[in-house]
Amino acid sequence: MKKLSFIAVFIMLLSSPVFAGYDKKQFKTEVLEGLDLISVRENIDNPDAAPGELGLDVYQSIGISSNDNVQLFVPASMYLRLGGGFNLGFATDKAVFNGREYESSGSWTTQIGLGWNLSSYVRTEMDVQLSTFNFSDLDGLQADYQTFGGMLYFDFARRYVMQGDITYRRVFVPFIGIGAGIGYYSFDGNAGAGGVVFATPRASLGFNIMITDLIGIDIMYQYQMMVGNGFGWNVDAGGVDNISNIMAAFRVNF
Repeated sequence: MKKLSFIAVFIMLLSSPVFAGYDKKQFKTEVLEGLDLISVRENIDNPDAAPGELGLDVYQSIGISSNDNVQLFVPASMYLRLGGGFNLGFATDKAVFNGREYESSGSWTTQIGLGWNLSSYVRTEMDVQLSTFNFSDLDGLQADYQTFGGMLYFDFARRYVMQGDITYRRVFVPFIGIGAGIGYYSFDGNAGAGGVVFATPRASLGFNIMITDLIGIDIMYQYQMMVGNGFGWNVDAGGVDNISNIMAAFRVNF
């Protein structure tokens, strides 16, 4: 019997590491299950839209992108602008005809441009503008301008903001632009001034409102200092005239 007792004790000593290993694994399992229970209780008090880290990231991103000031956006490198505007007669020099001055009235401009986004603050653009000028108390006579110009625009707010791997674009961005243009203009009728004209400088101040991720509207004031061959009829060659417009255009990014 004594020998059998020694053998039983010896077997128990050999098997104790096995039981110890089992107990250690069981201990870890119970601890993890306890943590899961704590997480479940927290989720019951504050339920998540989707469980797990991936689901949390997705829903947090959606929550940020639904903000009124920023929306999910993939920045585009180029854009096309198409629009037009009305001339501000009170802020435009008057045309001269037979020694009398006539204010611009019912005048308008169309514009088409191609632009490049150089950074989130700076962009450049080339455009063509076609302008027709009519004058108050002067029926049947008008002037036409065709100009080609280049502009450099500076946005007062970053158009898109990176947050991790997600890019957000702003809905409202004010901007300022400076540039120059060259073209040709002519006043209809006998003795109408005409010739090459230089828009130096051409400046603008306005804002952009994004309608979708790729389409927005630009509203801006545009000033041009025209250096040419007079502004009217029977006028001396050469001269400087100031022209102001309110412009509205669709900007389509691609």
